[in-house]
Amino acid sequence: MSGHGLDVLIPTVGRPAALAVALTSLVGQTAGGFRVVVADQSEDDEVFSHGECATALRVLHARGHEVETHAHRPRLGVAEQRDFLLSRAGAPAVLFLDDDVLLEPEVVAAMSSALAEEGCGFVGCAVIGLSHRGDERPHEQEVEFWDGPVRPERVDPSTRAWRRHLLHNAANLYHVQRRLGVTFEQPRLYRVAWVGGCVLYDRAKLETVGGFSFWRELPRHHAGEDVLAQMRVMERYGGCGLMPSGVYHQELPTTIPRRDVDAPHALGLEA
Repeated sequence: MSGHGLDVLIPTVGRPAALAVALTSLVGQTAGGFRVVVADQSEDDEVFSHGECATALRVLHARGHEVETHAHRPRLGVAEQRDFLLSRAGAPAVLFLDDDVLLEPEVVAAMSSALAEEGCGFVGCAVIGLSHRGDERPHEQEVEFWDGPVRPERVDPSTRAWRRHLLHNAANLYHVQRRLGVTFEQPRLYRVAWVGGCVLYDRAKLETVGGFSFWRELPRHHAGEDVLAQMRVMERYGGCGLMPSGVYHQELPTTIPRRDVDAPHALGLEA
């Protein structure tokens, strides 16, 4: 278990090159002292045996970061994989990071500062698809800033607030933060429906609402497990998005092609 203030938890399957990019972007973070835990569910070969991943993990360790890797099988669904990763955490804050993202150097420090200052349940940096940099979508760029402290709020598919997710499509967030001149020196927090790919939780608050233990109530082929967890945390403790994001999607094909059940619609807010 962790003796650090932050655990970075990464679920992965069959993406050694993408994972290496994500790990390398952790190497460059201005924040220090975090621990990295990776759970791999590749069927044919552990990603850790690939040179690009092994090198990134060695560099993280050489720079003083504790590293823990697991071959976690069988595949019982991504919610179960996240539940396993959370069981390995011991730090007060946990950063769930997808294996197909790239972070700017200031991201982890900015998220940590925001979570500590607000005392809310989570802070997320939504992923940006830079291939859409020339694709302006004004009708999807509405943003609601938190001008005061982040507070609990109920957001589910039946509420108008659910439309907030449109801001995270394509490169909308990139366009908005550039237009408004938002920087890591003067960041802004905004209201969200949910955040995908890079979310920092107060671990105790996440565990209080059940974490990802609801995986037992879902079939193996599901999606939206991160959305459901955030909905439950947000209702009780509040949650927010951080602008600028500084997190970029590698825009690879999904490793979850079957999405028979959408967790927020199937289970809802009742924990």
